[in-house]
Amino acid sequence: MRLGSNRVARGALRAIVGSMATTADHLRTTLDGRWREVRERVRGELNDERFAPHYTPNTAIARSKALEQMRVLADLGYAANGFAVSHGGTGDAGGAVTSIEMLAMSDLSLMVKAGVQWGLFGGAIENLGTERHHQAYVKPLIDLDLLGCFAMTETGHGSDVQELETTATYDVETGEFVVNSPTPSSRKDYIGGAAQHATVAAVFAQLITGGESQGVHCFVVPIRDDAGNDLPGVTTSDCGLKGGLPGVDNGRIVFDQVRIPRENLLNRYADVAEDGTYTSAIENPNRRFFTMVGTLVRGRVTVGGSAAAAARVGLAIAGRYALQRRQFSAPKSDDEVLIMDYLVHQKRLLPLIARSYALQFAQNELVAAMHDIQSSDDPDPQEQRELEGRAAGLKAANTWHATLAIQEAREACGGAGYLAENRLTALKADTDVFTTFEGDNHVLTQLVAKELLTSYADEVRGMSPVDWMRFAATTVSDVVKKRTAAQQILQTIVDTRQDNEEDGSLFNRGTQMKMFEDREEYLLATAARRLQAAQKREENPFDAFNFVQDHVLKAAQAHIERVILEAFVAGIDSCEDETAKELFGEVCDLYALSVIEEDKAWFMEHRHLSVERSKAVTRGINERCRTLRPHVETLIDGFGIPDILLGSAMLDGPGTDAVRLK
Repeated sequence: MRLGSNRVARGALRAIVGSMATTADHLRTTLDGRWREVRERVRGELNDERFAPHYTPNTAIARSKALEQMRVLADLGYAANGFAVSHGGTGDAGGAVTSIEMLAMSDLSLMVKAGVQWGLFGGAIENLGTERHHQAYVKPLIDLDLLGCFAMTETGHGSDVQELETTATYDVETGEFVVNSPTPSSRKDYIGGAAQHATVAAVFAQLITGGESQGVHCFVVPIRDDAGNDLPGVTTSDCGLKGGLPGVDNGRIVFDQVRIPRENLLNRYADVAEDGTYTSAIENPNRRFFTMVGTLVRGRVTVGGSAAAAARVGLAIAGRYALQRRQFSAPKSDDEVLIMDYLVHQKRLLPLIARSYALQFAQNELVAAMHDIQSSDDPDPQEQRELEGRAAGLKAANTWHATLAIQEAREACGGAGYLAENRLTALKADTDVFTTFEGDNHVLTQLVAKELLTSYADEVRGMSPVDWMRFAATTVSDVVKKRTAAQQILQTIVDTRQDNEEDGSLFNRGTQMKMFEDREEYLLATAARRLQAAQKREENPFDAFNFVQDHVLKAAQAHIERVILEAFVAGIDSCEDETAKELFGEVCDLYALSVIEEDKAWFMEHRHLSVERSKAVTRGINERCRTLRPHVETLIDGFGIPDILLGSAMLDGPGTDAVRLK
């Protein structure tokens, strides 16, 4: 049964009569960004008892439920956005990412299953295959008549994909590739769908023809028959119980001389002729590899956005609870105090809510950039590389934020937060792995710095740390800051900065932005100089790289935080309601000052903050928490999470004085 959504219906009505829209409506509309219509549609689709959050530790039941939910989504045409019009889709890449991200509000297992089926497996077929693959596979995988998995990671290699050990050797006599797992560490591991549901795998393996390896390519490999039995030469197994995501059937795959037709090579970027001749329009092996995996950036974008969506759910639950839970009587009063009225509780939750807003604006810009590049007939290689770097950085920022925010939300709800019926423990368990899949966050952050310091030079791609160290030490270029948001607006704001010791200057947006910019530029410049000095001083190139690795990561983090702030500022400018814009401004202050406070030591060491001005940062955070306290309900409502998707029993419990948010 489809449930009516008062919130969605009210939002639609207010969109028609704009003058009646609340501040929360304007916050939500602005935060929803370019794909706000997709978000509103998905809110309506998920506002259904079948998608209500649930606690189902039994993996068999959870897996079955996730698959049933996916079939409901397929009937709704949920996957169409992710595929070209010519293949039966709508060609809306941004809408596809947004749709899957929204599933995180319902169930992270569902989000991962959908992401694997339509994003990773489907994305590999769409982006790496050619017409023969599109005709054979795309329509069935959209409709779930064909269930697939994405077999990239191996027991021995995760982040270092170029060194995968699985082989696909071409046999000229039979016109087949022979897929094999030559070592124990070449076993495909942690693969979503491999344990039970998938019948076909997109397998990444070293292509060997004529006795020579041509690097990693992707192949379509059937792994099960219609009855669910492993095909000859294929051995699948179940990863078993995990820390979370019980609805995802993660498994392992071992291949023993499995033969597949030559046509099963996804051959958009390279092909093997019947006689075994290998051809590719991209001669450089590194460039070829990164061109192939670059088309799959959608998965990394989706993971980051989904983690951020889960964080917003956790903070909404904790924020609502804080508006109804009371502790300790106020002086000269018989009433106990709402815990949200305590400054310490405000400081626990409000900076994280502010960061959630900031990250979503940055995510919106990332999705828009991805959509524009993937919709182009001739995408610019430089823009593609910049997209990959930004996707890596924001994936790390979003997933680390989710881990921190959901843990704080759990603690902020006391014992109630530890009950499964209140959902926070499931959110914590399900999002924990997001920091390591689709790339370990430290590796991804290092990737950001690597490309910043070498201005996205082609030669950098695929280099080992030692090779990159040698390259960077001699060719590090002057790093030119590139704004990712509305340039004219941002530069105008920076030009209004106030460089004085008064507390109020810390609320000046230009001052905040200049502090973020100065930190990034200084860290990048000094990292470059240290790289060059270390190369001259250290005999072992690895030691030289290792010596400056912490500095490199710090520079990348500063870059990511600057990009997020600029996206927030540009997002505020896009808001059409002055009251909402003012509220956004205070939230942005809280985000900026919180980042500065977290890195106070650096700002003081480098004379960007005096001791007194450092104290003013803390005073500024306290002030913003106080001024935002009356708007907590509005800020939570601005996240746009339908009530049914919060799934927290304590928000309906007896003995509370506050009314649930409308």
